[in-house]
Amino acid sequence: MKSTTLTGKGSTKIDALLKRSLKKTRETLDILDKLNVIGAALSTETNIDKMLEMILEMAQDAMKADGGTLYRLTPEQTLKFAIIQNKTLKIKMGGTSGNAITLAEIPLSIEGKPNHSAIAAHCAITRQPVNVSDAYTKKGFDFSGAKSFDAKMGYRTSSVLATPIIGHDGTLLGVLQLVNCLNEQGSIEPFSASAQKMAASLSSQAGIALSNRLLIIQLYDLFEGLTNLINTAIDEKSPYTGGHCKRVPELTLMLAEAAHNESTGPLASFQMTDKDRYELKIAGMLHDCGKITTPVHVVDKGTKLETIFDRIELISMRFELARKDIQARYHSACKTNPEASDQLKMALVNDMRRVDEDLNFLRNCNIGGERMQEDDISRVKQIAQQTWLDREGKAQPLITENELQNLTIVAGTLTQDERKIINSHIVSTISLLEKMPWPEHLKNVTEYAGGHHERMDGKGYPKGLTRDQMSLQARMMGIADIFEALTAVDRPYKKGMPLTQSLAIMNRMKNEGHIDPDLFDVFIKHNIPNEYAKRHLALAQIDIN
Repeated sequence: MKSTTLTGKGSTKIDALLKRSLKKTRETLDILDKLNVIGAALSTETNIDKMLEMILEMAQDAMKADGGTLYRLTPEQTLKFAIIQNKTLKIKMGGTSGNAITLAEIPLSIEGKPNHSAIAAHCAITRQPVNVSDAYTKKGFDFSGAKSFDAKMGYRTSSVLATPIIGHDGTLLGVLQLVNCLNEQGSIEPFSASAQKMAASLSSQAGIALSNRLLIIQLYDLFEGLTNLINTAIDEKSPYTGGHCKRVPELTLMLAEAAHNESTGPLASFQMTDKDRYELKIAGMLHDCGKITTPVHVVDKGTKLETIFDRIELISMRFELARKDIQARYHSACKTNPEASDQLKMALVNDMRRVDEDLNFLRNCNIGGERMQEDDISRVKQIAQQTWLDREGKAQPLITENELQNLTIVAGTLTQDERKIINSHIVSTISLLEKMPWPEHLKNVTEYAGGHHERMDGKGYPKGLTRDQMSLQARMMGIADIFEALTAVDRPYKKGMPLTQSLAIMNRMKNEGHIDPDLFDVFIKHNIPNEYAKRHLALAQIDIN
């Protein structure tokens, strides 16, 4: 059997076929490599605007496109320009560029009919790629906008490739549109079939990455919505607590940011990432969630005798009955001993004046605005010994034992038992938060939120933690909680303190081991009280520059 050796033209053809085959193989491998790189990059990007820019830039590089546009589908079923880029014209608009896009959105339907005249809209409606070799000669699409742009910019739109971006659940998210494929010599040529396939693959990867990121954002929004729902429930229950739940996270983050910016001193090593900020924000929003279990008449107790209503009015009614008893005794005495009417009249006037004075005194005691003195407590107890006659003629005390206990509260409006109920909200907060299946990036929420009533000297509650046993974030929240409470103008039982008084109290708390001294120094150094005051305090409270 004779062997055959190819020579001449046959050999040349085989070489050419091998070269083309090797070129296609290299192009395929190159495409796969680029897609792998693109997929890896998209899977790690968390910022939507950066992700969109990355999708468009990678598409332009991979398909050798001079320009490109990425459209987002809106709830109104229009295509909104999200990113526009053009290398020749050095245009970058939308996304993180800072250059706003003012172009009108492209509707998917006009007067109830599908808009097939716009290439991007047609691509979105059919969910099929569109590959146009020359926009100026292609029939069926309206390229008047592109032609107008070209005339204005001295450009020439020729080849156009549009492909839909579809999420993992089949939802249309947008359209990727590329303009002017450039060959190695820099000349414009049509987008090839392989380029179209690669664009489709890239759009598929982009759709999955984008829908995953949007889903994560929606879950974040849902979680924050549920958190706000809890605060709204507390707000409906108590408008005072609701405002507190909104302001404490803001103050906490202001202090945390100031500590983050410290380059020297004991807090120089403290640094936060965006995830750390988010975790602290959530902890701040939930730091008083346990108050949802606290009885509203305790949370909102504006006076010492308030429960569902202010019981001072019950005492007032009894005093009115006591007046009638005094008047009845006077008239009875006058009938029995008419010659002593002058003395009886004088006694009546004195008794009525005493009753009025006692009632007014009790009304002032009920407010709880100032610390009670021993003489005042003794007078309340003396009044409590007085009686009035009920319908059966039996003597009843003017002030019940429970009312006496409340009216003799030394400071504020809460009894010791009620203070325990208020303080127990932090136990409820911790108990509720410990039941939550926190993901890794929110694992410290319970510790941050649960420590804002602890003290640096270990005399706080509920766990009696010392400074070294607490995170900086929990200590920050403690300072924010106290400052907000001192300055708040929406409490029923007190007026908001001016800045000088509030900071003097907190400075004393710092020296007494109540709050963290380093954080309080940063609080003052970065002028946080004034910055916060401009947003939330009355003008009369801002008494320092």
